[in-house]
Amino acid sequence: MNPSSQGAFDALLEYVEDELGFATSHYNDSYLGRRITARMRRVDSPTFEAYLDLLSTDDEEPGALLDAFSINVTGFFRNPPMWEALRPVLRELSESRRRVRLWSAACSDGREAYSLAMQALADPEVEESRVSITATDINQAALRRAEAGQYRSTRTTDIADQLSPLDDVDAYVDREGDRFAIRPAVKRLVEFRRHDLIRDDPLGPFDLVLCRNLFIYIDAGRKEPILETIEASLAPRGYLVIGMAETLPAPYRRSFETVADRSRIHRRIDA
Repeated sequence: MNPSSQGAFDALLEYVEDELGFATSHYNDSYLGRRITARMRRVDSPTFEAYLDLLSTDDEEPGALLDAFSINVTGFFRNPPMWEALRPVLRELSESRRRVRLWSAACSDGREAYSLAMQALADPEVEESRVSITATDINQAALRRAEAGQYRSTRTTDIADQLSPLDDVDAYVDREGDRFAIRPAVKRLVEFRRHDLIRDDPLGPFDLVLCRNLFIYIDAGRKEPILETIEASLAPRGYLVIGMAETLPAPYRRSFETVADRSRIHRRIDA
């Protein structure tokens, strides 16, 4: 990117952060650049200056850009080895005589949260009546899709294949052709709500937090505030799961012990 383009790009990011309330300063430029240029191509805007002008004058474009910033790469039972490693964790948590609270953070269209619910329902060693799942995202449109619980196979997404870890898919999902609808028994375990991990207060306390594949988009120096929010949302000895390509920043390795290294399952250390 040449200096003049970099200056225009920086001015655009400043506008998005100050006027639209999206914390661009926490994300790496390559991720932001991909999402912005995709919108620019969509609206036939040739330069960052022209797109900033459109963004400040068009009523619909700010919402479209914020939707584009949503990290929406997801799937049912994504990375199956992690779900196998998570099984004994859910069993251990459900052995207690209290409510077990789980959090799917940055949940996108809800498939991770519903996977948690289906795994709890499918496992006879998990007392699902004690399980409560909160699923959050910054993107209201994604949350509406998640609450609807309606999914469709496409040329690039095979929902049936994603659900293959389940022995009895029909117990949890109604299928009609290439359309899949989450059954009410699964939906009852999940509550969706908007939450910004960067700007909002901690939630919880949760016994388990899944925050997977978010940190690969976040600048190294900005990961710690998000982890502060997550750590403050965890119950004593609570579990944290991050993406299989992610690692905890050095200061947090003293706060967590590793339960399953390859699956990136960690447990909070409490004195």
